Amino acid sequence: MLTHPSYQKIDYLAIGHFSKDLLPEGDAYLLGGTAAYAALTAHALGLRVGILTSFPTEELDSLNIPADIQIVNIPAEKATTLDNIETPAGRTQCIHAYAAQIDFGQIPEAWRKTPIIHLGPIVQEMQSTLPAGFSPSLLGLTPQGWMRSWETDGNISPSKWSEAEASLQQAGTAVLSIEDVQEDEELIEEYSLNSRILAITEGAEGVRLYWNGDLRRFRPPTVEVFDTTGAGDIFAAAFFIRLYQTRDPWEAARFGVCLASQSVTRRGIASIPTKEEIQSCQMEVL
Repeated sequence: MLTHPSYQKIDYLAIGHFSKDLLPEGDAYLLGGTAAYAALTAHALGLRVGILTSFPTEELDSLNIPADIQIVNIPAEKATTLDNIETPAGRTQCIHAYAAQIDFGQIPEAWRKTPIIHLGPIVQEMQSTLPAGFSPSLLGLTPQGWMRSWETDGNISPSKWSEAEASLQQAGTAVLSIEDVQEDEELIEEYSLNSRILAITEGAEGVRLYWNGDLRRFRPPTVEVFDTTGAGDIFAAAFFIRLYQTRDPWEAARFGVCLASQSVTRRGIASIPTKEEIQSCQMEVL
């Protein structure tokens, strides 16, 4: 199960399934999943990164994850496999296979006090609260995977997040998309009241951020959009990291929007921020 013989301390722990995001052309797929995008973003930002995931062990090497990212992998017969189909009414999804459930007990002792722990489920693969024994400086949530269900045909539909109140109150911050909450303003208000800091991503409209009874909006520059997949995960990772570093939610949101706005000009893992983009976004001011 463990892909590294020993585990060193890390700065950022991403937890969630890697996925195979199917492409229209036959059996081809792109690496997907919040854990993948978030971990690679944290790595690009210079952090020491660890991942807890579930994926077929024999296929891990083919993903070309940088060697200095430490991975705890729970073996699975199949990878979580998804169709992501863009339609005029929005994206529809279908799940074809599901990897193993994620057990927090598999996290190495050296990682349980990691400064930033990011719970990033895509299909209900873990609990939404950390058990006793974990003490991150910042617990960040991207809850979309707890807000999805599917029938026997695999078609994914929205579902109620039953543990929302307890999970949001435990976390330092959370990031959701406006699609995750089906544009339900009452639900957003409810979540904001249970959150220390809540970010709602709104695609081309940017991000709205709720903090300390205040609401601010952060709009991205106009760019030519090629593929929006992963942009929310890139925003979340950049936001969590900048928040931890500066303790300034407004600055963290600005930085996350800056990086995520560039990611949509590319496809798949190629959308991970470049050194030049990171430097440019770090130099910008509020």
